[in-house]
Amino acid sequence: MSKIGVIIARFQSPYLHEGHKNLVESVKVKHNTTVIVLGVSPVRGSKRNPLDFQTRERMIKKVYPDVVVLPLSDHPLDTKWSQNLDTLLANTFPGSSFKLYGSRDSFKSYYSGNNETIELPETGNYSATLIREQISDKVMDSEEFRTGIIYAYSNTYLKVYPTVDIAVFKNDRTELLLGRKDIDNKWRLLGGFSDPTDNSYEEAAARELREECGDIVTTPMQYEGSFRVADWRYKSEQDKIITTLFSTDYIEGEAIGSDDIAEVRWFTLETIQKMIEAEQTAPEHTKHLKVLLNKYITN
Repeated sequence: MSKIGVIIARFQSPYLHEGHKNLVESVKVKHNTTVIVLGVSPVRGSKRNPLDFQTRERMIKKVYPDVVVLPLSDHPLDTKWSQNLDTLLANTFPGSSFKLYGSRDSFKSYYSGNNETIELPETGNYSATLIREQISDKVMDSEEFRTGIIYAYSNTYLKVYPTVDIAVFKNDRTELLLGRKDIDNKWRLLGGFSDPTDNSYEEAAARELREECGDIVTTPMQYEGSFRVADWRYKSEQDKIITTLFSTDYIEGEAIGSDDIAEVRWFTLETIQKMIEAEQTAPEHTKHLKVLLNKYITN
């Protein structure tokens, strides 16, 4: 039992399920020293990796206080990740040799280091992914639960939310299509948040245009600029919105307000200039509109 038993895992669950325990205990009976190496994602606070290293380490040590728990950052290259793993173990336990353990579909197919690897048979149908899904919308009335939520949000990276805005022109770019929302009755450019299913901001812009004014036909999207948006929803937040502004030319079809747009209407650029002065346009789109007017209005 001279070799050190090393378990490579993620343990992204709120507790150690029986599959975890069977894995740990099957290694512990074979080795005097057991190590668990936890993968650490470069993304903080995601659905797939909601728990940071410290949280998982405490969870493991509560059940297995004698187990050594080490962090290992993910790496895009399997060869480099394997080297990092071997170096971590050698530096932590100089002069020792190791056996690396994992279950089916674990690290084994990615590892190319110098240590022996052993695949342990799975016992039971246990899934940390399924556990996370089952509790993802479960609200608990406890101080610990609320503390955990605060901890989670405090330990994620600050975010920039990407949006797109679309300037739809007609009549040689002398008229612009604007939408009005009931929330403030202000006129604004059409647009919205980019979606993870969008392949590009151009695709997001085309989708948002369809959602907010129907199946009108336009020319391909043309980049006009990007702006930080003073959106009222994020006024007091550290997270912010940056939008990408596109322009396109109307070809055909009837523009009808839909989604959260109550009404759409065509305006001349000169009229929009007066609307900005009269504060009839959404203040968060003032910068966008002024850029467009400075570029396209005829003096």
